[in-house]
Amino acid sequence: MAKPASSRCNLDCHYCFYIDKPRQPRMDDATLEAYIRQHIDAQPGQVVEFAWQGGEPTLAGLAFFERAVALQQRYAAGRRIQNTLQTNGILLDEAWCAFLARYGWLVGLSLDGPADLHDRYRVTRAGKPTHERVMEAMGRLKAHGVDFNLLTVVNAHNIGQPERLYRYLRDLGTPHLQFIPLVESDEQGALTPESVSGEAWGRFLNAVFALWVREDIGRVFVQLFDSTLGVWCGQPSQMCVFSETCGHAFALEADGTLYQCDHYVFPEYRLGNLHEISIAQINASDAARDFGQHKRRSLVNDCLECRARPLCQGDCPKHRLDGGKSVLCAGYRDFFTRTAPYMKTMRDLIRQRRSPVELMAMLHASEKRPA
Repeated sequence: MAKPASSRCNLDCHYCFYIDKPRQPRMDDATLEAYIRQHIDAQPGQVVEFAWQGGEPTLAGLAFFERAVALQQRYAAGRRIQNTLQTNGILLDEAWCAFLARYGWLVGLSLDGPADLHDRYRVTRAGKPTHERVMEAMGRLKAHGVDFNLLTVVNAHNIGQPERLYRYLRDLGTPHLQFIPLVESDEQGALTPESVSGEAWGRFLNAVFALWVREDIGRVFVQLFDSTLGVWCGQPSQMCVFSETCGHAFALEADGTLYQCDHYVFPEYRLGNLHEISIAQINASDAARDFGQHKRRSLVNDCLECRARPLCQGDCPKHRLDGGKSVLCAGYRDFFTRTAPYMKTMRDLIRQRRSPVELMAMLHASEKRPA
């Protein structure tokens, strides 16, 4: 995850953990070139993925990303390059969208729901709402044929309206949704007022799943649901928070410094600077391996004995604020328990080379039968 504009942003989202982070200058050309060359060299396969995030990465400027593409082409050596950009969309004008379309970039567009839900926290530095501007950016992305996902931070305000929120996002026309629970703590270790509780998170997921499983299998792809089904089918989790170990998903600051993870950009998790040591060397370091293994080694007994462990793996270490357990534990346990019968059925359909979409017809038929 590269942060070309560091943690700088053009919004003042009240829940954002970047608000109090120190801002660095934009990534310079020497660092950009070193990053692209080393990142390509470090990949074992023929497909190389670049993830550009922030802060707000578009603050680095369109010319910066045009140079990035030129450097990727120079160093690709026959490999296929894929780029993703996570953005609040405020700067996505016609020129930006034409660029994203020309090079086939995937965009993660942040949207927290209808205007009254989105604008509660996502405002400009002048305190002005941003929902309308995000919708305008979405319209331009669609007009240019740019693939995009919607990234929704589920917070203490919008978590109470799961059905309305899901239907609104679904009806905007993009089939891919990501729900990101807000879990932030203050200096005393207490959850911030904007954060969600485990119980509320479970109720939210169950409510959204109840709609999705009856109306939208195969039509709308919710990252958490897809990842859970994949694990039921014997595949590794698509989401790092549910992987057995973590690490090796470094955060690259604008000055070339790499950290273990974007949630661990602190001095004790600094791995080095790519001007001094290569990304491949950092990836093979004991520090990187130990950080990844710590997630599994630090599981408390409740997690080790939990039936949901294969699906949850103790959640993200950043969320383990409750005696070593994730603050979202109760919600995830309830979600994984309640959805298990549906996941099993979809798994069995896939094993029979049938579509999990058939589950919707099964549910409709069973609900029409007389009691």
